[in-house]
Amino acid sequence: MAINVDTVYKTVLLILNKEQRGYMTPDEFNKTATQVQLEIFEGYFDSLNQQLRIPDNDSEYADRVKNIDGKLSIFKTISNCGWFGDNQFLLPTSSGATVYTNPIINSVAGVISYPLTNLTTQQIQTGTVTVYFGGAGQSSSAYTISGTNIVLTSVPGPTSFEILVTVTANDFYRLGTVIYNSDIEVQRIQRNDLLYINRSPLTKPTTAYPLYIYEEDKLYIYPTTINGSISASYVRKPKDVMWNFSVTAPNYTYTYNPNTSQQFELSVAEQTEVILRILLYSGVIVKDPQIIQVAAQQVQTEQINSKS
Repeated sequence: MAINVDTVYKTVLLILNKEQRGYMTPDEFNKTATQVQLEIFEGYFDSLNQQLRIPDNDSEYADRVKNIDGKLSIFKTISNCGWFGDNQFLLPTSSGATVYTNPIINSVAGVISYPLTNLTTQQIQTGTVTVYFGGAGQSSSAYTISGTNIVLTSVPGPTSFEILVTVTANDFYRLGTVIYNSDIEVQRIQRNDLLYINRSPLTKPTTAYPLYIYEEDKLYIYPTTINGSISASYVRKPKDVMWNFSVTAPNYTYTYNPNTSQQFELSVAEQTEVILRILLYSGVIVKDPQIIQVAAQQVQTEQINSKS
């Protein structure tokens, strides 16, 4: 079960407003919440490394290694690696968990430029753009993206067609296992090791015992005769948190919209730490050192309790 973004936002506002300490806007909350989620998410790896160095226990619910791995499980995925040429393979870039879709645009005769009203420049620049004309996928030669506008290469004729633009977020985070032919693990080595391995016929890589080097965000697979059937397991990044709203008259207050919001992807067990960390940042935003001090002490206490 994930943490409800509306519950967290309202709790933060309640604590801030109880003594009239200030207010946190939805935009400030969304940016802060996303940062906090990434901090906690990155902390899982350090905690897991620490717990692996401590003698394990056979408890059903208090096994810390198992519990941390469970928190990471939602972010684990596997995907094929595209062949780049020679023995080079591209890392998976997107799990497909996050797709931003622009409303369908109807082409107008003689008009080549159309605004992408629901997509941001950052989403376009950091994601994978896919464009459809009348439901048919298009190559990049059929259009260009300039800022938040799509510019068609050919001038549309009198017959209108639908233009659909989607952006799939590139969310690759950490590489796990590289696999060949779905059942052979590819062993990771360093480039200096390859020099020694290739000297002996007994240790040279084969299709039964392949090797790879991880450089420049690419996988260099050996033997070089392998030009396909490579996949990789990896951990993806969490989706950006979004508390979205609609404005209602006559008071024009913010009304939470669950359909367009994005919940935290962290385990509900992290809710207390999420709220404390957001309060820590909110103290900076409203310039209240007392909030910063209290929240920082509570966060430190939570961390000590979880790792001691």
